[in-house]
Amino acid sequence: MPPKGRAGDILATFTRRVAERGYDATNFSDIAGELGLSKGTIVHHFGTKDRLLAALHESYMRRRLAEAALIRDRLATPTRQLAGLLYAFVLYQVVDREATVAFQREVVRLADHEAMAEGRRMRAEYLDLVRATLSEGIASGEFRSCDVEVQSLLIFGSAQWAWTWFDPAGPVSAEQVGAQLVDLVLGGLLTRRNRLNGLTEVDGQVARVVRQSIADTAATGS
Repeated sequence: MPPKGRAGDILATFTRRVAERGYDATNFSDIAGELGLSKGTIVHHFGTKDRLLAALHESYMRRRLAEAALIRDRLATPTRQLAGLLYAFVLYQVVDREATVAFQREVVRLADHEAMAEGRRMRAEYLDLVRATLSEGIASGEFRSCDVEVQSLLIFGSAQWAWTWFDPAGPVSAEQVGAQLVDLVLGGLLTRRNRLNGLTEVDGQVARVVRQSIADTAATGS
């Protein structure tokens, strides 16, 4: 659950500033000045700037894991589950925009810093969930055989850089981009392409389940 009170305000302000200008250009003085508090208050709640970034990563991944679990529970087949996860990857660009941009532009810092260990663990857990969906689809005959590890990294790579080009105010909606990502990925994976029918409808059942899962997770404060 995201921190409340002053800690929550600090994390939210830090997240927005990292999204706007990056980690290196974000400092405690600016956050303290905006919120009208001392730098010591920030240190009291989070310690170091690295720990504040770690809190951003952890709270972000906690939400994503909760949503992914709901999506997998609410959609019956690996094909639909993967389609749901793909929609979610793009919808995060609008429903959790600041945290998504902050997370994605600084995710490389998860690589080896000790403070980022928990965020790194949760990111690996999410990747394992996607890989499990792929493996289950292959086992059921819905997906053709493929290198699950490489396929999952290709999927993550395509989503990871969306913050650099997707414009929430642009002519193409997140749902429309999500539908195209579903068509691209599942079009290459499905043993029977007609299983795509309905999955790329922006108001279809899969997209509705994803939006509801995101809303339900937000409502619980995960």
